[in-house]
Amino acid sequence: MSPADRFSPPFCPNPSCCHHRTSGIGWRWVRSGFFSRLASPHRIQRFQCRHCRRHFSQQTFSCTYWLKRPELFEPIFHQLVACSGFRQIARQFSISPQTLLTHSARLGRHCLLFHQLHRPRGAISEPLTLDGFESFEFSQFHPTRFHVVVGKQSHYFYGFTDSELRRSGRMTRAQKQRRAELEARLGRPDPRSSEQEVATLFRLLAPDPQPIELHSDEHTDYPRAIRRLAHLQVTHRTVSSRASRTPQNPLWPINLLDLLIRHSGANHKRETLAQSKRRQSAIDRLWVFLVWRNHVKWFSELRRDQTPAMRLGIDSRRRSVRQILEQRLFPTRIELPERWEQYYWRTIRTRAFTRNQRHTLKYAA
Repeated sequence: MSPADRFSPPFCPNPSCCHHRTSGIGWRWVRSGFFSRLASPHRIQRFQCRHCRRHFSQQTFSCTYWLKRPELFEPIFHQLVACSGFRQIARQFSISPQTLLTHSARLGRHCLLFHQLHRPRGAISEPLTLDGFESFEFSQFHPTRFHVVVGKQSHYFYGFTDSELRRSGRMTRAQKQRRAELEARLGRPDPRSSEQEVATLFRLLAPDPQPIELHSDEHTDYPRAIRRLAHLQVTHRTVSSRASRTPQNPLWPINLLDLLIRHSGANHKRETLAQSKRRQSAIDRLWVFLVWRNHVKWFSELRRDQTPAMRLGIDSRRRSVRQILEQRLFPTRIELPERWEQYYWRTIRTRAFTRNQRHTLKYAA
């Protein structure tokens, strides 16, 4: 018996079907022939739902659905967390940069759904650390900040939101003039965005009333964000950003995460040609890093004892990238918070571009 003959579809992939969200209970389907394709496996079983009459195939439940180079999906995942730029990866696999962007975007969406499916629910059981990881999109005149939250004991990366920033710091007269020209033409980022996005992040991580012990630096936006969280009892402890960034520092988990993000992503180097041209692309790549950090990377590369997800009790063993990508996840079966739903459908705009393409494909992941 071939693998295609052994495969049984777990549910109807049609979002309009009454058996889309159920797991085979009372669902009837029939095999409906095969189709051939150039990629391996070359022979794909087709099915038909007996309720909505929609035809689909075994490939419909694969992460590589509709991809012309499915064999590259897993290797590209590894390269995205190996500090490689998009053009370097494209040259390595002899593909166009646009093909790589398609794979990266799909990997980001899949990892977002994977994180939402497996992240802890209920009350947070450990102290948290908060920081703003700063990078830029398009050029250094368009800085951005990712608000990241990490478990102090487990080092589990709970999630992030993002904010546009105004370029600051030391600038020449010409740079100040250029910034003024860009702000007059494109608009100025919301100065309260960081405060709002930090509050949004904690609302989706802790939607129900509970006490939280939070450690952060002395950023002035954080107390204002905490005041927006009336349902949480937050004990906020601050540490000077000038303190030595050693394991003895209470902010060591978040400082280590910042180091790993820059170490693993070429788009976040201080001086680089590989910066993300669009913030949405940086967000997609950061979701890949988040899942890799939580479920694949060892907490200690020397001891190789546990991953952050294992330390938190989410996983019983370390996952491989192949296990993470073994099954397609559907956004119609996994409810996303509103902010993360914007990330999935790629609605994040980059001001420097007049056209920002959204994810509108009806049947693709």
